[in-house]
This record gives sequence, C-alpha cells and structure tokens, in this order.
Amino acid sequence: MRPVDERTGDMGGMLQAGMRAASYDVRVAMPGIVQSWDADAQTVTVQVAIREKVANAGTETEMEIPLLVDVPVVMPRAGGYSLVFAPTKGDECLVVFADCCIDSWWQSGGVQSQAESRRHDLSDGFAILGCWSQVRKPSIPRSGVRLQNDSGSAGISISGGSVNLFGHVTINGSAYSSHKHSVSEGATQTGEVLNPSG
Repeated sequence: MRPVDERTGDMGGMLQAGMRAASYDVRVAMPGIVQSWDADAQTVTVQVAIREKVANAGTETEMEIPLLVDVPVVMPRAGGYSLVFAPTKGDECLVVFADCCIDSWWQSGGVQSQAESRRHDLSDGFAILGCWSQVRKPSIPRSGVRLQNDSGSAGISISGGSVNLFGHVTINGSAYSSHKHSVSEGATQTGEVLNPSG
C-alpha cells in the first residue's frame, strides 16, 4: 500500500489540474482591437489581442480567440449627457466579460431573467474604449484636462481657470482666425458670426 503522503500528493495534483482546466473557461477582461463599428446597433466587432493557451491531452497550445461580434461599447454617459464618438478599425479597447448572460438585458433594458445559463462567456463582453498599448499612446498634458485628437494638435484644454481652443477652430462654419461680427451703430452687443466674405 502507498503511504498516505504519496496518495494525498497525487490528490493535490489532481485538484490543481482540475482547477487549472476550469480556469480556461473563465474570462474576466482582455485587451482587444476593434475590427468594425456598427453605427445602428452601436456595437463593435473585436479581435482579442492576447492568444489563449488551450490544454489538449496535457499539452498547452496557443490559439487566437475567434472574433467577438455585437459587443456593446462603453462610453462616458450619465445625468442626461454623453461623450460619444465612432470607433474605427484598429482602436484598442478592454473587453470585460459579464458574470451572466446579458442578452435579455441588452434587448429590453431593466431587470431581466437570463436567456441562457452561462458565466464569463465570450458572448457577454463589453468593449471599454480608451485604453492603449505603448505603441499607440496619445499626447497627454502634464496638468489640466483636454478633449483632443490623438496627435494632440486640436482640441479644448482646461487648466486652472483658463479654457483654450487649439487647432483649426470654426464658428458657424467660419474660421475663428478670420471671423467677423455684424455691428449696428449704437448697439450694445455685436451680432452673429459672419462668413469671411460677409
């Protein structure tokens, strides 16, 4: 008969192997790359940016996860206001996988029953836009806050008590640098911005 410590050692190894195998089916969050944007459904198709290790007969191999389709996007929105933008192919994101099936909630909102019993499934991801790898990092100011394009060449910055518009700025279709106002003699304020030719 084998000693107890040998048998319990084998049991511990079996438990560890079982837990490791189960962990392959649990997804929490992974970086991804947007492949396409569905403007009507407001969802993205995402390629997960990390290859998955798959155990097959005791051997680990790597494989790319199939494209995630119809992934809802997360953008800043609350209190009746939204900051919205159209994702483009190549944008990086973080895909977070819900604990349960989101299908019923996604279709109808409110509190819903699960359409299927699944947990941390590839079908239940949300794409949080705005994360980036080192090769795609944007220009970021050392202080204040900015709404800008990726190169930092145009946008709005707020720092301390100052607001600054930079880049090519237009007002009512007219370039800000050459804008004109209509003025009436004796008026206490100027009129609307005119086209440069006005």
